[in-house]
Order: sequence, then structure tokens, then C-alpha cells
Amino acid sequence: MNEKIIQLISKELEIKLEQVAGTVSLLEDGATIPFISRYRKELTGGLDELAIQSIEQRLKYYQELEKRRATILKTIEAQEKLTPELASRINDCWDATTLEDLYLPYKPKRKTRAEAARQRGLEPLAKMIMAQRDNDIARRAVRFVGDEVPDVEAAIAGAQDIIAEWVSENERVRNQVRNSFRYHAILTSHFVKGKEIEGRNYETYYEFSQPLRRISSHQLLAIRRGEKEGFLKVNIGIDDERAINNITRMVVRGNGLCSDLVAEAAEDGYKRLIKPQIETEFAAESKDKADDEAINLFAQNVRQLLFAPPLSRKRILAVDPGFRTGCKVVCLDEQGNLLHHDVIYPVAPHFDIEGATDTIEKLVKKYKIDAFALGNGTASRETERFLRRLQLDRKVEVHVVNESGASIYSASKAARDEFPDEDVTVRGAVSIGRRLLDPLAELVKIDPKSIGVGQYQHDVDQTRLKDALTFTVESCVNSVGVNINTASKELLTYVAGLGPALAQNIVSYRAEQGDFTSRQDILHVPKMGAKTFTQAAGFLRIPESDNPLDNSAVHPERYALVEQMAHDCGCTVADLISDKSQREKIDLRRYVSPDVGEPTLLDIMHELEKPGRDPREGAENVEFDDNVTDIKDLHEGMVLNGKVTNITQFGAFVDIGVHKEGLVHVSQMAERRVQDPSKVVKIGQVVRVRVLSVDVDRQRIALSLKIN
Repeated sequence: MNEKIIQLISKELEIKLEQVAGTVSLLEDGATIPFISRYRKELTGGLDELAIQSIEQRLKYYQELEKRRATILKTIEAQEKLTPELASRINDCWDATTLEDLYLPYKPKRKTRAEAARQRGLEPLAKMIMAQRDNDIARRAVRFVGDEVPDVEAAIAGAQDIIAEWVSENERVRNQVRNSFRYHAILTSHFVKGKEIEGRNYETYYEFSQPLRRISSHQLLAIRRGEKEGFLKVNIGIDDERAINNITRMVVRGNGLCSDLVAEAAEDGYKRLIKPQIETEFAAESKDKADDEAINLFAQNVRQLLFAPPLSRKRILAVDPGFRTGCKVVCLDEQGNLLHHDVIYPVAPHFDIEGATDTIEKLVKKYKIDAFALGNGTASRETERFLRRLQLDRKVEVHVVNESGASIYSASKAARDEFPDEDVTVRGAVSIGRRLLDPLAELVKIDPKSIGVGQYQHDVDQTRLKDALTFTVESCVNSVGVNINTASKELLTYVAGLGPALAQNIVSYRAEQGDFTSRQDILHVPKMGAKTFTQAAGFLRIPESDNPLDNSAVHPERYALVEQMAHDCGCTVADLISDKSQREKIDLRRYVSPDVGEPTLLDIMHELEKPGRDPREGAENVEFDDNVTDIKDLHEGMVLNGKVTNITQFGAFVDIGVHKEGLVHVSQMAERRVQDPSKVVKIGQVVRVRVLSVDVDRQRIALSLKIN
């Protein structure tokens, strides 16, 4: 373990040195973040998943930096140019940009103008000019004229190319320009002539100018998308004259001919070499920052969607609504197994109300249906009105479910494997129903980018997005826990330590051997080693086990401890769970040891109080206005019920039941100024909104949370 890296991470993240050291040792030993945060609190000082993830990210950054440093040292040493001073500076450098600046003069060159001049033997002349002591440089240049250098002018021009490169590689010069970009860069965008109409979506940015450090991430991502699609021309620039003057003062000495030549070369170096490089650097840096903000917001939205409360233990009749092709209907049992499917035609153009009513009444009675899950797509409002008007023998709630990504799942390999004999419409309806039954278990089967939340998710760095979303899904899955006897392969994949191969092995073993009856049975799964079992076991639940701890978040490594507690209380483990008075007898101080501290003991007590508790809150349903089903039904001033479907940096999108979501801009979220919309509303939250404006032609609805 590199102690310097530990110190750097500790200082950078403002986390105690011993906490970082403990976390790094666990990460390097192969422990997963969910396992570390849940079961190794003594070593981390109780750090949460986000803090551990930050440590992991910085650890990877510095480890990659060390590899890069080794490559750079080896390359310079091979050139026999590695002085003790340079080696010391490189070894003491812990910033990637600074490290590359140090390496730049020694980096193998492509066929640049300066390199071509060196090959013509002009470097000595460049050194003479750069010294700025000899004003009769033309006389000096004569001896460089030859077959490859036709005259004195060509010799001096070649020498200036070398000087321009020297200036561009000067660390102080680069930092001077970099600072100018950091504090004074302006981003401008202009429309591409001839594409004004086609690119109307970007008209806000047709004549746009903003300091780079003040531009918001959603603005930058929109501009970059407009540039990528060919509608905008984008530039990041600073005051060139001021920058050139600053560089000139750094490299020019005196006012003779050589000084003039150096000044010319410095200006050329700035315009041709430094400025494009630093502009590219800051374009990438600003894009990275915008990506981070968009990815973080997207991950927050996905977390909220995955943590949507399950209906659980209910029988579902799911409806995928449609007009001409009818509404696909499926019946699911409490575990989400398909019992029956059918098609009804209660809305235009068929209006078979009688037939649809008869079908639904029979299905509700036969399969003891507890709730309707209605997709929010085409014909949703019309079908919802039909369902709510039914007079049934039992109470059946109507829940409108976001169906984004259901069609993608229905055509996926996972759906084909599960329902090889059913078509995509049946699979899609099953997905809608299961989303109501258990959103987390169903949505993990779909690429998070396709589940209907986020902002510019296709414009950000896809590798970083995938990593962030994978982390988010893993965090949600492990927070809730997984029933190993009912979980799909996709859900098991996200359990700490497992992955796709072991998840498939578990499903195959379950199919061949029957349900798991204890956590120890998991060790019989092919390729399930002791180390992996340690990582995963605490997150896998077995409700059918004789040992009640197998259906809890208590880790098997602590079973003996809980059994000792029960023995000391003169009862069984089951008694500890069911009888609060027995738990109150326990003096936790008696069980503190070098391996088990107060954090773990408190976690165990919380788990004994409510084994396998689900952290997801109760469901909240929304009832839309029956008189408002289309955007044309809206008018300014209306106050309606709505459900938050997406959160962006500039506001929140709300479904008000007209097939087109409205936008609540940040300025309309509260009387105070709102900087972070996610602090005001959550995905799935039911809200009351006021219609500010409606643009039917552009299909845009402006809403406000400020009702009065």
C-alpha cells in the first residue's frame, strides 16, 4: 500500500487517514463496496458507500498515475536525458496535467515543423536566436544554408519553428495560458448557415456567449450536442493579445533583432500550438465536469426509480393499453408468474365496453386480482377511465405505471428465455405488471439508460455512465436484499461479489436441485468459493430456512455471536427476534471484541428487531383529472394532480395524464431560489401543479409548483 497515496486521498476527500487506509486495504483485498460499507464498519470508521466509492475512484486515479510515471521515466532515461532534478520532479508529481507538461519536451515527436527543422540541422541556430545576444544573426545563419536550407530566410524561419515549439513546451508558459483559460475563457456558439430551421431545437444557442466557468452542465451538453449534429459552431477562447503579451514578457529579453524573432516565434507558438492544445484541454475538462453532474443526477434519478415502493404479495392484472390493436392484458400471481393473457378493446376505434368489462370481471374473480397495473403509454388515460368505472365484487386499485423500456425488455434475450412461446406484447405487459409488484426486481433487467429518467444520457461519457449506473443498481439491490429462491439471473448479477456467471450458476443449481434451504447450501453452487460467499451471503435471503437469520441481513460470520446472545438470555434466536423484552436484556458491551465493535453490534440489534426489513417506503398513487386527457384540454391557470417522472438540473418533468409531460422549471419550484431540483421533489412523488402555458404545436407544457 502506497502511504503517499493514502495521505493524498485523505487530504483530498477530507477523510481521516486511518479510515482511508482501512478502506484501501479492503478494496485491494477484493472486497466489494456494499460488503465493506455494511459489514466492515470498524475498519472504515462507518464510511458510507459514496465515500468508499470516492476512495476507490481516487485510488484508481493515483495507481494509473504511478503507471504513467514509470513509463515516462523509462522513456526519458532511454533518451539519456533523465537528470536527478528531473527524476525528482517527476517522482514528486501527483497531478496528471503537470506530469504531462514535464514530459512534453521529451515526448517522441511526430513530423512537426520543428522536428523537420532539427533534422535540417537548425537547432544550433535556434539556440543562438533564443540567447538574444547576437543581433547580426543573418551572418550566423549563412553557414546553415545548404541542400536542405535554400537561403538565410529559410534557415531563420526553421529556427523560429523550433523556438515556437520550445515556447509551447515551456511549463511556466503553459500554466500562464492555462490560468487565463481557467478564469477568463469565453464559450461562444453560432448557428451553421443554412441550418437555422432544421436546428430550431438549438435556437437558444444561435448567438450565445458565456464565461466557461459559469456555464451550466445542461447548457454545455446541449451546445456540444448541437455541434455534434452540425447545427452549431463552438469556440472557447481568451483575449489573444493579452495572452501573447504575457508570453512575450516571459521569453523576450531586450529589443534587438533576435528579440523580435523570438517574439514572432512566441506568437506563432501560442496561436499554432499552445492555444489549440489548451483549448482542447479545457473543452475536455468542461465536458468532463458537465458529464459528472449529468451522470450524478441521472444516478440519483435511477436510485429513486429503483427504490420505488413495491406493492408486494399482491395478484396483478397488468394492462398494456392501445387503440387499434387493443389492450394486452396479463394476470400475474404474487411472485410475478404469468397465469393468463388476453386482449380487450374498450377504447377507440372498437369501443367494445361490454366485452372488455365481461373479460376483466371474469379474470378478477378467477385469479383473485388485487390491483391493476396500467402502462402510461398510448390510450392510457382512456383505458384508466374504463378501469376506474368498473363495478367489481372486490376492491382493485388502479396504478399507472411508467412503461419506459418495457418494449426493449420484451425483445431482449432475458424475456425470450423466460417466455419463449409468448410474443413481445405479452412480455411487455408482464414487465409492466412486475414493475408494480417489485420495481427493483424488474427494472434491473433493462439498461438503466432506457428506463425513462436522466438528462443527455447519450451525450455523456458512456463508460463513466455505465460505471455510475452499475454502482447505483448494485447499491439498491444490496440495500434491499435478494430472495435467492425467486430472484432472476439479472437481479442476482448485482449482488455483491456474484456477477453474471455465478448468477447463472445459482439459477441453474436452483432449477436442478430445488430451492435453497439454508445459506450454507449456497456454498454447493459451482464456482462459489469461500471468499465470494463471504461477500454475497449477507445480501441473499432464504425465507424458507429453519434458521431465521438466513432471512436477515445478519452475516453468517456473526451467527455464532447472535446464538451466544440468545444462550446468555436463556432463549432461542427466534425468541430474540419475536420478543422485544429478550432483546432488551442484551448488554452490547459484553460482546465487543477486536473483530466486532459497536457499529456491527448495533446493526445486528436493528436486524433482530425487524429481520430482512425493506427500506422502500409505501406506494403513493395518483388520480388524474378525468376531464383532462389530451394536451388540447389544458388551459392556463388549471391546477392538476401530477407525478414526477424525471428530474434535471433545470427542473422536473411531471406526468399530468395528457400523454405529454410538463416541465416545472427551477424558477417555478418554490418561492425561494432553487439550485438543486432533487432537493425539492423526488421521482414518483405526487404533486399539485398549476398550468402556466401550453404550446400545442411544439407539444410543450409549462407548469408551476407555486399554486397560489
